[in-house]
Amino acid sequence: MSAAVFDDPEPSVTVRAPAKINLQLGVGAPRADGFHPLATIYQAVALYDDVTVTQSEDWSVRLVEPVDGVPLGEDNIAIRAGRALVAHHGSDLAAEIVIAKGIPVAGGMAGGSADAAATLVALDRLWELETPDDEMLAIAADLGSDVPFALVGGTATGLGRGEVVAPVPDATECWWLAVFSHDGLATPAVYRHFDELSPDADAEPRLSAELLAALADGDVGAVGARMDNDLWAPARALRPDLAETERMLRGTAAAGVLLSGSGPTMLALFDNGFSARGAMAALQERGVDCAIATGPVAGAHVVTYG
Repeated sequence: MSAAVFDDPEPSVTVRAPAKINLQLGVGAPRADGFHPLATIYQAVALYDDVTVTQSEDWSVRLVEPVDGVPLGEDNIAIRAGRALVAHHGSDLAAEIVIAKGIPVAGGMAGGSADAAATLVALDRLWELETPDDEMLAIAADLGSDVPFALVGGTATGLGRGEVVAPVPDATECWWLAVFSHDGLATPAVYRHFDELSPDADAEPRLSAELLAALADGDVGAVGARMDNDLWAPARALRPDLAETERMLRGTAAAGVLLSGSGPTMLALFDNGFSARGAMAALQERGVDCAIATGPVAGAHVVTYG
């Protein structure tokens, strides 16, 4: 009897990329190109998207579980990332991209940027392209302001549109309680309302030296006191219900409360897991959709290969 013959499965690579928060988000007046200059301090936190890539004849993207608001065509940022990488190398390769979402969509935590970064790392490993770091960061910057940070992870400053990223010392162990909203908040709308509310915004916002020092010292309490987000006022105006979420979080033992990016996810910072879990349990008893995420964590990294 002849032995059975099995086709070897196509090799695949899975990369995990984290959500981001902006401990500081300073926003300047819009530039001539329409973008706003930013002075931001990013921290990567332990909410993740996993992206698995397999070589294919054509580009495609699908979700492990359906999620509203994620395009599945050529305008998906993961496909755009893959096409940008092969164009950079002068190749005509293509891949199937499968995304397992753990980062909220349109929540101000850069889930799309995480997918793009994960796709770049996964395809670079799958095809053994060995793209230099500076070239990978340049490709990422062309895809979106938050994509370079999703590659870098940890804690870092972001200048320009946020894409000019530099890691900074961070000795903190942060526990974040994230409160999610089932209704997204469009980033362009928040920035437009910022312009209406801040006609005299500075041309170049500045990084907070005090916040950077608190991070380097590992002082979570001081970090909580110095967190700031210039988009909080316009987001609150567009979504008055977020003010109630803020009041609820300030009623906990949090060191500070923060809007994540352009919202609508709200964050409370704790210096220990016991307090964070206690606050989460109290909120969940009230029917609030929330989760704990620690930080800082690593940027996009391979979790399976083969």
